Amino acid sequence: MFIENLQLKNYRNYNDLDLSFDRQINIFQGNNAQGKTNILEALYLLALAKSHRTSKEKELIRWGNSFSVVKGSFKTRRGNLNLEVQLTPKGKKVKVNQLEKRKLSEYIGMLNVVMFGPEDLSLVKGSPQYRRKFLDIEIGQVSPSYLYHLSQYQKVIRHRNNYLKEITNSGENSVELLEIWDIQLIEHGTKVILKRINFLRQLEKWAKNIHSNITDNREVLSILYKSSLSLEDGSLRESDIMEQYKNNLLKLRQQEIYRGTTLIGPHRDDLEFFINQVDVQSFGSQGQQRTTALSLKLAEIELINEEVGEYPILLLDDVLSELDAIRQTQLIQTIEDKVQTIITTTSIDSIDINTLKRSALYHVEAGKVKIGN
Repeated sequence: MFIENLQLKNYRNYNDLDLSFDRQINIFQGNNAQGKTNILEALYLLALAKSHRTSKEKELIRWGNSFSVVKGSFKTRRGNLNLEVQLTPKGKKVKVNQLEKRKLSEYIGMLNVVMFGPEDLSLVKGSPQYRRKFLDIEIGQVSPSYLYHLSQYQKVIRHRNNYLKEITNSGENSVELLEIWDIQLIEHGTKVILKRINFLRQLEKWAKNIHSNITDNREVLSILYKSSLSLEDGSLRESDIMEQYKNNLLKLRQQEIYRGTTLIGPHRDDLEFFINQVDVQSFGSQGQQRTTALSLKLAEIELINEEVGEYPILLLDDVLSELDAIRQTQLIQTIEDKVQTIITTTSIDSIDINTLKRSALYHVEAGKVKIGN
């Protein structure tokens, strides 16, 4: 995938921006709070119809305006692709080649991006919620059915938790409706779990190889999906997971009623990373944790190419300065000549000189972008 043009109207601190791209590597340099990350966010919005920074879409509309429009033109293996996201206080509209899509599932997946920012370096040592978000975003780009089951699962969780609270507060032990919610919970939760496990198997294959290359074959990376269902080894058939899900819910019913919340399911699952069979989160050095995060992000790129037949666009948000020379070189070598990359940085001093020579450089200041040298 290759972006040729990006247009922003009333977006964040941009009044009217029209950018053309003709290089594989594009660097946006400027001080903090000038609008560099807003450009990456706009591309992320075109891919996933949401911001990676806020759930309040009205924050994306430039102050004092009633709407915002983001447009992008891309080259893909399927031909030219034009995407558009319109934002108003009442909601948003998404368009593919000028045609409005009523369902986001018909829109998401048209454009694939991989975002890598300083916060992603905390992927290993951060909270389980962050790792679940990582899974949901990456699987959702290549699997519309995953987004459907995840959305349905989240709806069921909300209804089920509300009902559990009602039982808790009323003191009544009526479980007829709870059993109905359980059926839907098991159906959609099982689909989410299976998709995650299968995705991780593919991701681990790439990440293991990349991590080995970065560490000169000294370290072997492995990834474990830590299910709150306590799945038995090898029990990855859908029917087996559904049966274990049902049994676990029955065992925990009184505890869930007492606490007023759902205690098991993919919303409580996590990932564990091991280097040479040692838990990286608990015992790995900061360097090992960062190498693991980098390996995962580079593996994402390869996996998306494997799944959809072309490489995604890579968005690097002020992350090169956080990587040492070895990791930065590995990153550039992996994406070189095959992945269009948009980089933001406060200083080009942190970027390899050979990378700079092949790049288009833009200077960003107060919502204005100028082509540099």
